[in-house]
Amino acid sequence: MSYDTPGSAVRHWDYRARLEANVSPLADSQFKLVTGLSGSGTVSLESTNFPGYYLRHRNHEAWVERNDGTALFRADASFTRRTGLTGSGTLSLESVNFPGYYLRHRAGQVWVEQNDGTATFQGNASFVQE
Repeated sequence: MSYDTPGSAVRHWDYRARLEANVSPLADSQFKLVTGLSGSGTVSLESTNFPGYYLRHRNHEAWVERNDGTALFRADASFTRRTGLTGSGTLSLESVNFPGYYLRHRAGQVWVEQNDGTATFQGNASFVQE
């Protein structure tokens, strides 16, 4: 769930990651936090309703795509779990292959973008795990 947009969750629609409220079907917003595809110390988000599909970034846009087994995919789908940029009780996910870039929502979609230090960015890049 989004920290700064209560009631809204990250979900996939036509495989593009979005932020929406009242997601239907609910399974489109459910991800398993698993050991990162790029190795220990990282995490990946696997879709629960499309096993083998992971949240990954491509051209800074977040997508849910099937693991193609390449090193690039593994890196794009792996994140370092951080204490949320807004503080304790939240979670932020930093890109493994773009340090300083975080999963964040903007204009209803999910991106991997560089932390600019603003309160807006920090709120957009903080999530509450349910």
